[in-house]
Amino acid sequence: MRQTPMRLLIQPDDGVMPLIKGINSAKSSVEIAIFRFDHGEIEKALAHAVARGVAVRALVAHTNRAGADNLRKLEMRLLDAGVTVARTDNGLARYHGKLVIVDRRELYLLAFNLTYTDLEHSRSFGIVTRSRPLVREAARLFEADSARSPYEPGLDAFVVSPANARKQLASFIKGAKKQLLIYDPKISDSAMIRLLEERAGANVDVRIIGKVTHQASRLTSHKLRRWRLHTRTIVRDGRLAFIGSQSLRAIELDKRREIGIILRDARVIGRLLKVFEADWTELGAETAQGAGEPAVPAGKVARRAARVAVRELPSVAPVVDTVVRELAGTAGDVEINARAVEETVKEAVKEAVKEAVKDVVEEVADQYNGRTG
Repeated sequence: MRQTPMRLLIQPDDGVMPLIKGINSAKSSVEIAIFRFDHGEIEKALAHAVARGVAVRALVAHTNRAGADNLRKLEMRLLDAGVTVARTDNGLARYHGKLVIVDRRELYLLAFNLTYTDLEHSRSFGIVTRSRPLVREAARLFEADSARSPYEPGLDAFVVSPANARKQLASFIKGAKKQLLIYDPKISDSAMIRLLEERAGANVDVRIIGKVTHQASRLTSHKLRRWRLHTRTIVRDGRLAFIGSQSLRAIELDKRREIGIILRDARVIGRLLKVFEADWTELGAETAQGAGEPAVPAGKVARRAARVAVRELPSVAPVVDTVVRELAGTAGDVEINARAVEETVKEAVKEAVKEAVKDVVEEVADQYNGRTG
């Protein structure tokens, strides 16, 4: 599939202006998916778009690390400005994808959030494209998630978790013949690690800026020192690239809404290679990840995780409601044993909370070490 013309956004170099110009160019519509958002200039641009008659729709995540209160305040400000606001469903662990669609003609697929930190202090990337298939598929996803309806992937190059990300990224990695250059804050999925190690064992040059868990013995990785790392990017054999929001972690591949693109654009890939090689060269004198790295202070991580968990753990009410309805549906006219319902609900809630806590602890540990955002 032809995917030109495309433009690469490089952060922190390009900053916020490309996004402002894109929103300001809108004549009929702007659709924006928001996970984290605190950039006042972008908020003003959205309000100005409404004022000149552009239909602006925002899809706001149901939760993020900063807590639901900040997201609800953002929703109210957007509503006051005349933006149509929808909230994502809580059926997935998190909605982490970032995109902007202008006039249903131009797609901004971003690995970074619309925050001052990501735009000014993070190494990240974004893609701007007018490829009709990609814009159309992004619009389909936006409509499905806004309506809280199922999304079925329709384009291999448009990588969506949990719909097709694991399949497409596994295939992408398997296809490497000479080189895989990777930015990823945390690679921990065992199946993906095995694939990377297989490629390394086949004399593929696998280099990682970010972190890989300890079970990866053949993989070399370095921590990014100069900038905060907030992109998930893979360049394969100097000819193909993936840019998106999903790390090679099980929860981001299988249980969260994440969005990315696989592209074949010589100019974009050339710029990615140049940036990666410059970052890698700068890290060349650093010790490879794992050698002499200080242990994470468990007590501090636990305390911070507990504070975050209070904000982020999903309400147990939907879990309880689902279980009780399912039991009632199977019981028919038979009287339901209250004790059995109680035990079933306890187990369901226990599993839901366990998964949520695991995700929070992993993210807070990474944040403490400055490896993810």
